[in-house]
Amino acid sequence: MLFPLRGAIVVITGAASGIGAALAVCLAGRGAHLALADRNAAGLEAVARQVAVSGVRVSTHVLDLTDWAALEALPEAVLAIHPRVNVLVNNAGVALAGNFADVTIEDAEWLFAINFWAPVRLTRAFMDMLGREKAAHIVNVSSLFGLVAPPGQAAYCAAKFALRGFSEALRHELAGGPISLTVVHPGGVRTDIANSARIPAGIDPAMARSQIKAFNTFLRTPPEIAAELIARAIERRSARLLIGQDATVAAFFQRLFPARYWHFIKPDSGLGKKAEAARG
Repeated sequence: MLFPLRGAIVVITGAASGIGAALAVCLAGRGAHLALADRNAAGLEAVARQVAVSGVRVSTHVLDLTDWAALEALPEAVLAIHPRVNVLVNNAGVALAGNFADVTIEDAEWLFAINFWAPVRLTRAFMDMLGREKAAHIVNVSSLFGLVAPPGQAAYCAAKFALRGFSEALRHELAGGPISLTVVHPGGVRTDIANSARIPAGIDPAMARSQIKAFNTFLRTPPEIAAELIARAIERRSARLLIGQDATVAAFFQRLFPARYWHFIKPDSGLGKKAEAARG
């Protein structure tokens, strides 16, 4: 039986742009009411105005995901406007430029707070509320880099692998109850996550900008496609969702060659070059 999105109330973090904004539009089109959270107040209001034309109830919640007290208070803030919550989408994420030797522990802790601890804390904060529903769902957005670990992404991979492990274990714990869970692994989705990456002190800004520019060339999938796939995964209560050919190929080679996959899929490999040529 499909998860009933029409009339459901969905909390989405990172909803002011990218996948979160596209998902808000997509779910509103399916008749879901929305509680949108982000630290970008202007972006939230723009998205809220866009989805309001669908006739659904929309609330906005300006939220810093590193503020633990604000995370704990979010369920009550949502209940002040909506009667319940059926779906929690932990979508917000940040990036960090630089190799492990270049990144400070403080930078890594900042990334981990947003990409891992915020989803964990929000899941705990909403768990009782979700458990009271006949049907409830959690979406945790990991990454392609929660499947494979390229150089220059040590902190990001650590957080996204951790989110994947947390999600899979929690899904097993929730089996047989009203709450289902999808862990999402997007490949190169066209968002601003690379452009907004933190550049640690001590890293050459020009070099970092060059790396970010190169990384952006791999962000090909429109966020609207990612949003539609996530909506379908919620409806089907899918356990895992890979978004993009890059994520599918990487997952395949990681299973086939768990210790040597990077040899095959790195950008300058024969496979990587063929994949780029095929993309045009």
